Amino acid sequence: MYELTADRRSNGGEKVMLIGKASDIRSSEITPKGVYEAFHSDRRSFLSGMGAIGATAMAAGLLPGMAHAAAADAPLTKLTTVPSKYKVDETVTPEAKAQSYNNYYEFGTDKSDPKSNAHTMHTRPWTVAVTGLVKEPKAFDVDTLMKYRPLEDRTYRFRCVEAWSMVIPWNGYSLSEFIKAVNPLPSAKYVQFLSLADRKQMPLIGDSGINPPYSEALRMDEAMNPLTLLTFGSYGETLANQQGAPMRIIVPWKYGFKSAKSIVRVNFTDQQPHTTWNDLSSIEYGFYSNVNPSVDHPRWSQASERRLDSAGNPLFPKRVKTLPFNGYANEVASMYQGMDLKKNF
Repeated sequence: MYELTADRRSNGGEKVMLIGKASDIRSSEITPKGVYEAFHSDRRSFLSGMGAIGATAMAAGLLPGMAHAAAADAPLTKLTTVPSKYKVDETVTPEAKAQSYNNYYEFGTDKSDPKSNAHTMHTRPWTVAVTGLVKEPKAFDVDTLMKYRPLEDRTYRFRCVEAWSMVIPWNGYSLSEFIKAVNPLPSAKYVQFLSLADRKQMPLIGDSGINPPYSEALRMDEAMNPLTLLTFGSYGETLANQQGAPMRIIVPWKYGFKSAKSIVRVNFTDQQPHTTWNDLSSIEYGFYSNVNPSVDHPRWSQASERRLDSAGNPLFPKRVKTLPFNGYANEVASMYQGMDLKKNF
């Protein structure tokens, strides 16, 4: 396992070191066979994607971001966080609501299913692999990543493509900090996020019609935007399983399904990757999926949204006007200048 540390110097510069050797790997950390088979049924495709890591690393258990099925789960714990400039002057959704109204189809398709079923996923130990067009593919322990930068308190609007929304305080640091540390090659134009896929931990995986593993991706400039958050917690605690523990991303100007959960692999590529919902129905779920009140979903309007709060039935809360780019146009609209945002929805 590689350890990612930062040497913060008085002149403001930083030196990033990646430290690790195969002999340090305990036998208990080696990926179980069942997890390996669940994540990659095609061994040749797996090996081609991981060739740069090499046979030594695979023998040591550095497979592409496997969570270990035999491990004990980690309870929610308080996080040490720092204030952030990223916040909105809106009522925060109660934590109980945010943790009980979720989309996570690997644990069921009803909004209450993930909270009931996600306890079967074990989030410690947890490995995140970095593959593709990077200077040196590596694998990291999630707790190492969590400690790499101070975790900020960022309150973001969260807008679902289904036209409901919340306001949630997330805890993490800009994804760009992690990307700079892993040194993607100049040829990398996209970054793809792959979620855990393990039927032993996710008995309902595949039942919803989604082919595992769940895949999402961003253009490199989107991933490097400081708003894009590598997220380890919410409400000052580690993420609940149903929220995408132990690590996810939050892209606040896009519909929620673009914010991949329970990430086990970060892959850099020069081609636009396949993404789960875009593959399932490209006429409904575009690759970009920027929040846009003037572009309706084929089955409903996106001009307004149901803001979930502490009162009433979540199917009939107050409605609020949907904002272009979910209210973050000043920070992100320049990335899409010259693009037809109805065609490239």
